[in-house]
Amino acid sequence: MPRLITAMRDAFSLPDLRRRILFTLGILILFRFIAHIPLPGVDLDRLAEVFQNVPLLGMLDMFSGGALRNFSVAFMGVYPYITATIIMTILVPVIPQLQALSMEGESGRNKINTISHWLVIPLGALEAYGQLSYLRSQGVIEETAVFAMVTMIISMIAGTVLLIWLGELITEHGIGNGISIIIFGGIVAGYPQTVGQAGLLGATKVLGLIVYALIGLATIVLIVYFTEAHRRIPVQYAKSVFRGGRMYKQSGATHIPLRVNTAGMIPLIFAMSLVLFPGIVASYFAAPAGADPNFANSVMEWFNPNASMPEGLLYWALYFLLTIGFAFFYTMIIFQQQDLPGVLQKQGGFIPGIRPGSQTKKYLDGVIGHITWAGALFLGVVAIVPFIAQQATGIQMQFSSMGLIIVVGVVLDTMKQLEAQLVMRRYEGFIK
Repeated sequence: MPRLITAMRDAFSLPDLRRRILFTLGILILFRFIAHIPLPGVDLDRLAEVFQNVPLLGMLDMFSGGALRNFSVAFMGVYPYITATIIMTILVPVIPQLQALSMEGESGRNKINTISHWLVIPLGALEAYGQLSYLRSQGVIEETAVFAMVTMIISMIAGTVLLIWLGELITEHGIGNGISIIIFGGIVAGYPQTVGQAGLLGATKVLGLIVYALIGLATIVLIVYFTEAHRRIPVQYAKSVFRGGRMYKQSGATHIPLRVNTAGMIPLIFAMSLVLFPGIVASYFAAPAGADPNFANSVMEWFNPNASMPEGLLYWALYFLLTIGFAFFYTMIIFQQQDLPGVLQKQGGFIPGIRPGSQTKKYLDGVIGHITWAGALFLGVVAIVPFIAQQATGIQMQFSSMGLIIVVGVVLDTMKQLEAQLVMRRYEGFIK
């Protein structure tokens, strides 16, 4: 803690670094103002009732920092951009033209990023229309004319584009990855409500809250450990360099850090989307409150994360298995895009004892396959931590392990970038 305080004091003593930190904080404050600018024509009381009946909305609201519950212009957050980025990541190894772009270095990556930005508009329009149609079917929004609906969709897209622009301003002029920090700000803004919810239970369930808090702390420690965990692959370089009219032999040794959790939190997003989809579809056909329940009501109960046992067990079992499956799927996609064997061969590097080319590829594929089991099981366990906490304590609170992964990851990344800025100015950092 003293090192952290010293480092923060040193950071604020540097004018340019202080300006970057204050700029980042200023953008986050602006984001919170935007999250409270509402769209017109919404029955907030009815919206609150829908939130109680549809757990997905509560989850999305936590990530938007209350923008969804307030029906703000930032209703969708930056998630259309996240979706566009994931789609482009999957399409790059499949479409030859995109694969060629990815190999053009910085210019190619900028072109792919531009395509992702343009893809935000149709994806945002589809998401906005789907969410507005659903809320209108639930009586949250009054029946409106086509022009009014189009105006609301355009406003929601504009809010998303504005947040993306603010995130990129943070990346350029502030500290950290701007898009991640915007998501971080939305998640953290929802924590006071969770704490307040815990305070209301404090008088009756003190022991349960203590156990809940301990499970949360253990989850954070686990996330930090697996976020930083990696396997070092030793690499040797031996090449000739032509300098000053003479040929010199150069050699060196380094390592490739293969991350245990290469996929990050993307598998959790994929798995949660799939496991919640049946319940969302069933909600359109379910019998209303007071009527005899039909099969759609049963499906909603099976895929409700807050359902009682044993109905809720199906949701969490599928969530666990799908998270593990998507962890392997997304890791292999990322690993193929990196093309480490090809990069090593081009740079004159090789793994000691392994022949370059196909043998290196086979070796690295085997290593990444083995360590991904640890990362996938970690994500699977983290995915069902809310279920474990509920069963152990009997308390149901809005607790997202995916949100914790994002928060911890953003904090670690921002701290490293801050340390790098301090090291550049010959200041002592605070991460060993």
